[in-house]
Amino acid sequence: MAEKISESEKKKEDWMNSKWRPMMGWSYMLTCIADFVIFPVLWSVLQAISKGQVNVQWQPITLQGAGLYHIAMGAVLGIAAYGRTQEKLGGANNGGLSTPVSGGTTYTPPAAIPQSPTSNFGLPAVSGFSNAPTAGFGSGAGFGAPAAEVITGFGGKPAPVIPPFPEK
Repeated sequence: MAEKISESEKKKEDWMNSKWRPMMGWSYMLTCIADFVIFPVLWSVLQAISKGQVNVQWQPITLQGAGLYHIAMGAVLGIAAYGRTQEKLGGANNGGLSTPVSGGTTYTPPAAIPQSPTSNFGLPAVSGFSNAPTAGFGSGAGFGAPAAEVITGFGGKPAPVIPPFPEK
């Protein structure tokens, strides 16, 4: 009798394929704990028991060779995390959630409002000067008051367009 394999069994991947990223993280963490915590303590205890004093400090094994082990593990874990992020954005094992194909945000900036920088006399505005009335001491403009609109920004660059507010 031929055994039929269900669709879920066909899709099920090997445990090594699904668990290698966490295993790399755990092995790196255990290596660091052993090399920077456990071995130095055991080394000091062994030195104290055998000679009565600690003459030589523990030299971490993973820092030999300019710490290439940590650089390599950082690269492996970083690439693994990036790959998993791309898989999740692509919809792999999202717990049933689907993301848009674009993967971007839903924010769309408001449409630009054309502004013509002209002075009161019909001449082009001079950079650094503005037609807005100045607010001095006691003029009533304070915290929470609308700011004067800037026509020209620093260095003669156009200022950002201010979107219309419902209060105006």
